[in-house]
Amino acid sequence: MKTIELHVEKRPSIGKNEARRARVNGKIPAVVYGSKKPTVPISVDRKALSDAFRSGASENAIFLLKLAGTDQSRHVMIKEMQQDPVSRKPLHIDFVRIEMTSKIRVKVSVEIVGIAAGVKTEGGILDFVTREIEVECLPGNIPKTLPVDVAALKIGDAFRVSDLSAPEGVTVMEDAERVIVHVTHPTTEKEPAPAATEAAPEITEPEVLKKGKAAAEEEPAEAEKGKEKEK
Repeated sequence: MKTIELHVEKRPSIGKNEARRARVNGKIPAVVYGSKKPTVPISVDRKALSDAFRSGASENAIFLLKLAGTDQSRHVMIKEMQQDPVSRKPLHIDFVRIEMTSKIRVKVSVEIVGIAAGVKTEGGILDFVTREIEVECLPGNIPKTLPVDVAALKIGDAFRVSDLSAPEGVTVMEDAERVIVHVTHPTTEKEPAPAATEAAPEITEPEVLKKGKAAAEEEPAEAEKGKEKEK
């Protein structure tokens, strides 16, 4: 992996005000730590870092930081980078020191190559299960990606960690049986079963109306009795 040189400056202190001043001047506040040495506050030129990423620097890029005004330099990697949630501009960077002669463990992205036969000719679906693989190697041997050729996969087939061809000097640290991608049957949505038709409930007259009717039916009888008395 190519090493990217960055010229950095030492910051006088760590704090919000100092970080704000650095950003105003086109710098990114950062720190360098690790290797059982003191943490050093620095600032990185924003444009220089942007140019490095535009030129193809990956997430596992190795940087050679050169401290301005000295002959000091140090190999580092980005451990964490805070970004503005809207503009995505870097707000702060944590660099960790590395030794080029000592192996390290990093996560490497999986790159899908080709179109699976099960997708192309059988209408299946490619399920991308594992997108990063942990590897161990020297910093200079970190692969940019780990390619996975899926062209031969049919429905029901899977590509596992054991099927990977790691570059020379790179050891895969994942479980050999772990699935990276597999091809599944297409999912079909079942139509909902028609709702059962319920019989309309029998409408019965309220009791109060029945009583009312009964009373109304009795009135003519009472009226007839009244006429008989008059006679």
